[in-house]
Amino acid sequence: MKKKILLSTTGIVVIGAAAFVFFGSSESSNDTQLPKVKVQKATIVDKALAVGTIEPENEISVKSKVSGVVNRIFADVGTYVRAGQPILEVKPDPTPLELADGKRQAQLAEVDLVNLRKERVRQESLFKSSLISAKEYEDFQKKYDEAELRLKIANEKLALMESGKVTIGDTQIESIIKAPIDGFILSRTVEVGDPVTPLSSFQEGTVLMKMANMERLIFKGTVDEIDVGKMKEGMEVEIRVGALPNDTVHGTLRKIWLKAEKKDNATVFPIEILIPGAKNTVLRAGYSANANIIINKKTDVLTIPERVVTFRNDSALVKVAMGVGKEEERLIKTGLSDAINVEVLAGLKEGEEVFEKPVKKIE
Repeated sequence: MKKKILLSTTGIVVIGAAAFVFFGSSESSNDTQLPKVKVQKATIVDKALAVGTIEPENEISVKSKVSGVVNRIFADVGTYVRAGQPILEVKPDPTPLELADGKRQAQLAEVDLVNLRKERVRQESLFKSSLISAKEYEDFQKKYDEAELRLKIANEKLALMESGKVTIGDTQIESIIKAPIDGFILSRTVEVGDPVTPLSSFQEGTVLMKMANMERLIFKGTVDEIDVGKMKEGMEVEIRVGALPNDTVHGTLRKIWLKAEKKDNATVFPIEILIPGAKNTVLRAGYSANANIIINKKTDVLTIPERVVTFRNDSALVKVAMGVGKEEERLIKTGLSDAINVEVLAGLKEGEEVFEKPVKKIE
């Protein structure tokens, strides 16, 4: 009886030891086995990154044609106005000397014209009596017309200094500044009481406001010289705005500069991207943004992570799982890459598993 119990105990110990060796070694083998990734179909996009800002396509500086001070402001920043709508009033503010000189010039011009009117009656009488020649009468008539013009100019100058309104020919000049276009007021650079210098042929004039039609926007930025050779006008662009992390704005590459610029010790090329009106996104002038220019795009193609590929002597190699404890190093042909995943043109099938590369230990 004791012998049977001893044999049974010995058998259990042997079986347990064998199981421990088997499962322990299996577990150890699984622990050292490299992880695998599946060959699957996906979309790969090769794109170039541009960094810049969103701006209006046409931004207009509003200026005054008369000098003075800002008297009233009818429209503030952010307001949408129609062309011809009053946005600001400039009150003429001549110096006492300028105003006195303007009135005296008008008075002198009027005195000259009154005297010439009296002389005109005598000249007409002499000409009808053939006592003066036609040339002498024409010279007087020219002098009379010039006097009329001088009076008109003097009165227009005085009217501008006093009221800020005058009509010269078909052009009406007034102190009420009206919106030149339909659009939003982006900024205002003056306050009530600020002096205003008029726009003329000799001076730029004071910028009162800046306006733009926000329906047509552009992205202005730069792209690295490495990517310029692969780009061309008309390419599709995806724009991510920093202030709108959940929205993607689409655009079209419109212009690539021919001359490079140096920026932070790098060579970059300026570009312009046209942005059509965004339906569900409110874009503001000056937003910082990143633009991804789509150079090439392939959908529903076989892909694997590029990190599992070993490039050796112009060849691409991967280790393919062939079953339990088996692997095969296989030559593959790669295609488009987005720097994360790479297209597999030949050498692998969908669903096959490829081993990751072993991680190098840092000593």
